[in-house]
Parts: sequence; structure tokens; C-alpha cells
Amino acid sequence: MINIAIIVGSTRPGRKALDVARWVMECAGTRGDAAFELVDIQDFQLPLLDEPVPPSMGQYSQPHTRAWAAKIAEFDGFVFVTPEYNHATSGALKNAIDYLYKEWNNKAAGFVGYGSAGGSRAIENLRLVMGELMVADVRAQVMLSLFTDFENFTAFNPAEHHERSVEIMLDQVVQWAGALKPLRKDDPPVPVPDNMPPRGERVGGSY
Repeated sequence: MINIAIIVGSTRPGRKALDVARWVMECAGTRGDAAFELVDIQDFQLPLLDEPVPPSMGQYSQPHTRAWAAKIAEFDGFVFVTPEYNHATSGALKNAIDYLYKEWNNKAAGFVGYGSAGGSRAIENLRLVMGELMVADVRAQVMLSLFTDFENFTAFNPAEHHERSVEIMLDQVVQWAGALKPLRKDDPPVPVPDNMPPRGERVGGSY
């Protein structure tokens, strides 16, 4: 079974990312080709990057880093739900990404952005980051407007046509995740630390 994480990419009080991520989970709930789990970076309480050794060395010293690494290692692909702050993704999501290296490698990623310009510039920002991490980012993306998909810029109420965009994006993420999985067949398992946060919401597969 292909495992895909839907990553909540904001920790700001009053954030909209969790509502958007749950909607993506609902859209994924009818699929039988992968298992999906909502992963909230807020649950891992990651401070500003505090590892003394570059992540590419894989020498994680902090308990929160090891918990985050173990979680990300579980997945074959990712859907990043990102707000757009000043033409880029959120600092919290970039910080969470920067903590790790090998756990991201040779996997697939898709994007759901939201903002005044549909989160398009945040998505472009993330595409550059994914290239450095050897993550294959898919072409299809979902762009949600604060003007038309959020009532009074607050309550998330996406236009119906976005569901088709999510479907196409997930199709590509699952396909690419499956294609890349053999590249990681010899990777040793990542040990699960005692302080692992509880599992997020899940759909698909059997548990």
C-alpha cells in the first residue's frame, strides 16, 4: 500500500490550513489506491532548527527531530497544504522541512495552496525546495482563493470544481510515489522514538 501524508503547513493561531487539510482528506477518502494520514506539524512542537549537524548527515540529536524523522519516514509521498506569506510558504513549514533530509528523498509531493493569489507563489517556493531534497513534485496543484473559497476570508467553503483538481493532483502523487518506492527498498527502517505524537486522522488502507 502506498502511504501519503497530508501535511498541515501552518501553526499560526487562527490558521486555515487544518480546515483545508481535512477537506483534502475527505476528498481522498473515496480512493482505494493509497492510505492517507493527516500530519500536523504543530503536533511535533519543532523549535527553530536546533540541530548542530546538517540534516544531510542524518545525525539527529534532539528528541523532537527523531520523532519528526520517524513520522516522515513512514510515507511514500506528501501533499503539502500551505498558506502564502509574503510570496512564500510559511516559516513553520519551511523549518519543519529543513529539519530532515534522507526521510524526504526519492518520494513524491503535491501541493494545495491558499491565499490572495491562490497560494501559487508559496507552491512555486516549495517546488524549489523539493528539488534540493530529491522529491518529485507533480504538475497538478490546487489553488484556493481567500476571495472566493473562504466566506468573509475566514470560513472555508471551497468551490465545487476544486474537488476535481484535488483528484487529479492525488492521482499524480500516488502514481509517482509508487514509481519511486523501489529506489528506497534497501533503506534501513527508522526507529520509532518513545515520544512519537499520536497518529493523525487516517483514511484508506487497513490498520
